Order: sequence, then C-alpha cells, then structure tokens
Amino acid sequence: QVQLSESGGGLVQAGGSLKLSCAASENIHIFNTMGWYRQAPGKQRELVAAFTSDGTTNYADSVKGRFTISRDNDKNMIYLQMDSLKPEDTAIYYCFCQWYWGQGTQVTVSS
Repeated sequence: QVQLSESGGGLVQAGGSLKLSCAASENIHIFNTMGWYRQAPGKQRELVAAFTSDGTTNYADSVKGRFTISRDNDKNMIYLQMDSLKPEDTAIYYCFCQWYWGQGTQVTVSS
C-alpha cells in the first residue's frame, strides 16, 4: 500500500506563492502518472497538474503559466509551485500517484 503525504498548504494573500510537497512511501518512478488535483467547496475534483504516461506534463488551463509541477525521483517527492495565486485557487489539493491518493492539504487565498 503506497502512502502519500502532502504538506505546504496554508493561507496566503492573492498574488502570493506557495509550494506544495508530496512525499511517497514508494519509489515514484514506478508510476506512469502522478500529480495534483484540487477540490473547492461545492465543486468537483479537478486536475491541476500532472506528469502523464508519455513523460509530458499537463496543466489545467486556469493554472497555466502560474503553477509548475516537478518531482525528485531520488527523494520520492512531487512538488507543485504555485505563484500569482488567486482566490479561486482556494481548495483542498490532493497528490496522486497512479491510483493512490493523499489526504489533501488546504490552500486558502484571500483577496
């Protein structure tokens, strides 16, 4: 059973930055896909950014140019650098590897 643990969420003003981290209990190089989803109150969970099975990255249109996904295979870590944050980015952010999920970390952006 793979365990994923997110950290780095918090409260930030609009225009600010946060960096989310996801620590995996297994070697992440074995996973074809990994990345971040988010879920805002009253909304469906949506993909934010991910590494796809063909090795490319995929971003939601709403975060392109502001968010950057990265990973460190040696440390089994996945990151999400979030810049120019907006109030509409407020959500619980979840890390995933293939079909495994973390518990989520809250990101709140104040206007």
